[in-house]
Amino acid sequence: MIKLNFPEYEIKIIENDGKLSVFDPVRKKYVALTPEEWVRQHVLRFLVREKNVPLALIGVEAAIKVFKTTKRFDIVVFDRNKTPLLLVECKAPSVAVSQVTLDQAVRYNMTLNVNLLMLTNGLQHVICKVLPSTGNVQQIPALPDYPFQL
Repeated sequence: MIKLNFPEYEIKIIENDGKLSVFDPVRKKYVALTPEEWVRQHVLRFLVREKNVPLALIGVEAAIKVFKTTKRFDIVVFDRNKTPLLLVECKAPSVAVSQVTLDQAVRYNMTLNVNLLMLTNGLQHVICKVLPSTGNVQQIPALPDYPFQL
């Protein structure tokens, strides 16, 4: 798999019937190793090891209602009261982090109401804070350590 713009992490990969799977520590199971999943697994390890997020407070690939449709977010980090704090939208390294990516995260945030958004394709990371008064987003230079005090 491609080298990403994250520290090196030990990631368990197995091959079964010619297909690669990667161990997801949040879902506690092996999942298909796609380019987007490779990014997601690096983000999970980054959040736990570099930003001190407790593994138990991370949600992965869960369904949410956005308007009248069901969508699946990539990663959400919660506080100890299960209030969402951070939404991470992961893309494959071949997919640019763009306004389309931001728009998708903002739509999901209409349901989640987080204060921070992280958009990444593993090579480029964009961190934004959501301004509570307007709902507008403002790019910030880095993701603060958990519990993400701004």
